[in-house]
Amino acid sequence: MGSHTAGVLFAVQFVADKIPAVDSVWDLIHTFIRIPAGAILAAAAVGHLDPKIRLLALLVGGGVALSSHSTKTVTRLAANTSPEPVSNIVLSLVGDAITLGGALLMSIHPAVLFIIVLIAVVLSALLVRRLYRGMRRLFRRGAAYRSAGTPSPG
Repeated sequence: MGSHTAGVLFAVQFVADKIPAVDSVWDLIHTFIRIPAGAILAAAAVGHLDPKIRLLALLVGGGVALSSHSTKTVTRLAANTSPEPVSNIVLSLVGDAITLGGALLMSIHPAVLFIIVLIAVVLSALLVRRLYRGMRRLFRRGAAYRSAGTPSPG
């Protein structure tokens, strides 16, 4: 029963991920599934350890799930706005390949996958920091233009 359900859900995900409007709704719904599931799975993986470690795992697992889900959702939303359908399908297939590769790597060399995920999280944090600084500069410039009575550019 469980493997049959998983297979059906995989097929639905595989198809839904290729259709732009359906993909966006699907990702919105999964915001409330993927992030808590990542947090719970991480906490359950260290369930036999100290409660403080479990709480830390819960937060880190939820953070990693939030990071990966947000990256996927934002990237796919950007692709969905393009008028051609090819980019959405290509991104979906690349995501499927990464998922399959990650699952295989997890079963063969989990430490290697852990290092890859750790690097991805650090790069994501650096990117978010850079984007935050850029947005802050942009808004300061806009405020400076408005306060000087000069119409803002663009």
